[in-house]
Amino acid sequence: MRRSPRSRNRLAALAAAAFLSATALATTPARAEIFNPETFTLANGMKVVVVTNERAPVVSHMVWYKVGSADDPPGKSGIAHVLEHLMFKGTDEIQPGEFSRTIARNGGQDNAFTSWDYTGYYQNIARDRLELVMKMESDRMTDLQLTPEIVAPEIKVVMEERNQRTENDPAARLREQLWAMLFVHHPYGTPIIGWMHEIAALDQQDALDFYKSWYAPNNAILIVSGDVTAAELKPLAESTYGKTPAGKVPERVRTTEPPTEGERRIILRDPQVQQPSWQRVWKAPSYNQGATEHAYALQVLETVVSGGATARLYRNLVVEDKAAAGVSMFYSPSAYDLGTLGVSATPLPGGDVETVEKAVEAELAELLRDGVTAEEVETAKKRMVREAIFARDSLQGPAYIFGLGLTTGQTVEDVEAWPDRIAAVTVEQVNAAARAVLSQNGHVTGVLLPDVQTAEAPAAPAAGEKSR
Repeated sequence: MRRSPRSRNRLAALAAAAFLSATALATTPARAEIFNPETFTLANGMKVVVVTNERAPVVSHMVWYKVGSADDPPGKSGIAHVLEHLMFKGTDEIQPGEFSRTIARNGGQDNAFTSWDYTGYYQNIARDRLELVMKMESDRMTDLQLTPEIVAPEIKVVMEERNQRTENDPAARLREQLWAMLFVHHPYGTPIIGWMHEIAALDQQDALDFYKSWYAPNNAILIVSGDVTAAELKPLAESTYGKTPAGKVPERVRTTEPPTEGERRIILRDPQVQQPSWQRVWKAPSYNQGATEHAYALQVLETVVSGGATARLYRNLVVEDKAAAGVSMFYSPSAYDLGTLGVSATPLPGGDVETVEKAVEAELAELLRDGVTAEEVETAKKRMVREAIFARDSLQGPAYIFGLGLTTGQTVEDVEAWPDRIAAVTVEQVNAAARAVLSQNGHVTGVLLPDVQTAEAPAAPAAGEKSR
C-alpha cells in the first residue's frame, strides 16, 4: 500500500523490539508461556494464532505471508513491495481504494508492510467488525483484480516513494550501499523497495505471477490479538479463509552468502548532510542460520552495550568521555537467513568522524579483551523485563511477535520458550558471541559526511530546473 521503506522499517523495528521485549518477560524468574496463545490450522493449511486480551472490545487482525523482497525473482527487485501496494486496488466485490475506506467507516485502521522475509496486512478494529474484516482480507487473498491501467500508475507511485525515501535521503542511500556491500550474493543486499531501474521495468504480469505463486492460505498465517477466543474465531476463519483451497507454493530458494573477508568502507558525501555519522555492520548468526547458538547471547550483548543511558557504550563515550553525541548497537536475530549486527555513532557538534571511530573501536577492543561482567548481564536482563511488560499489554504487540517469528522459521513454542532460553544465557556465552561476531574482519564501515564543496557552490540557474 502506501508503505514507505521508512514506515516498513519502523514496523519491522516495532516487531523486533516487541519480540525482544516480550520474549524477555520472564527472566526473573524464568518461566515459559508468555502469551498463552491458542492455535489451530484450517483444512487448507492456513495456520491461525489467537492471543486473547479482554481489556477492551477491540482486535488486531493480521495476515502474514511467508514471502518478502528476498524472494523477488532475479531482475525483478521490488515486486513484493509493489504487490503490497496493489493489494489495495480491489477485487470483483471491492472497488479500488474501497478496502481502506470501509475499514475507516467502521472506525478501524489498516495498513501493510513488506520486509525481506515477509509481507503483512493488518487492521485494528472493534471486535464486532471482525467478520467484515476477515471477509475482505480473505477475498483479496485470491481475487485481486489487476489490469495494466491499475498497475502502471501504482509503479509510478512506488518510484516516487523511492525518490522521496531513498534518493533524496543520504542516510538511506548509505544504508542501502552498506547492505549491498555486506551481502555480496544474498538478496539481503538488495533494497526491499527495489532498485529504481528494475522497479520501472515491472508490469502487470510480474505482479500477477508473484501474487499467484505466493499468496495462498497455506503460505499465510492469520494472527488475531485482542478480545476474541479461538472458539469464537474458528467458525469465522472457516467461513472466510477456509473457503479458499490450498495453493501450490514454491519453495523459498535463497542463495547462500559466500564467506567474505577484508574490511570494506564507503564514504558518502552529500550537501544535505548537516550531522556526520559513522556505522559498521557485520553479518551475524540469526535464530535460523550461522552459529545459531550465539543468537540469544547476542541479544543480551546488545542490551549490555546499548540498552539505555547506563549501557556501556553510551555511558563511556557520550556521558563520561564526551567523545560522541550518540552511539548504539543493533542486532537482528529474526532474519530467515543470516542476521546483522552493527554499531553506529555520531560525533559531537564540530567534532570529526575519525575521533568517534577510534573511540568506538577502542571500546569494542576492550569489550573483546576484558569481556562483559555478571552485573552487566543481570542489569541487561532486568531492563529487558521492564520493557517487556508494555509489549505484553499492547494490542498489536503479540500479533507482531508471532507474525515475525512464524514467518522467519520460529514456532509458537520457540516464542513461548524464549524466556527460559534467555535466562540461561551466561556471561561466558555473551563474551563468546561477541568474539564470534566482532572479531570478524569482513565488516563494512559507512561514513556520511557533508559535501561542503557542493553545498557552497553557486546555485544553478532556475531556468531549466526540473520541478518535482
